[in-house]
Amino acid sequence: MNIPTEGKVLLDFYADWCGPCKSMAPTLDAFQDESSVQLIKVDVDENQELAQQYGIRGIPCFVYLENGIAKGRAVGMQSLQQLKNLTV
Repeated sequence: MNIPTEGKVLLDFYADWCGPCKSMAPTLDAFQDESSVQLIKVDVDENQELAQQYGIRGIPCFVYLENGIAKGRAVGMQSLQQLKNLTV
């Protein structure tokens, strides 16, 4: 999986079997509608190396990148406002 090295990106580390990850779907849809930050969903089962690279220990986990550099992280269920605050 190629992660953009330019611009603002929010990585959503999730798994299909994760209940809280599924519950985040409406919030993530709203985030995409209201934000210019690119959202990239990363299935931890299919992208284990990438999850290791970012030190993912629990999901859902959100990692905010600016020009390829991690600037913030949040683990667990997040509100729309929390996601917005993470990506400011």
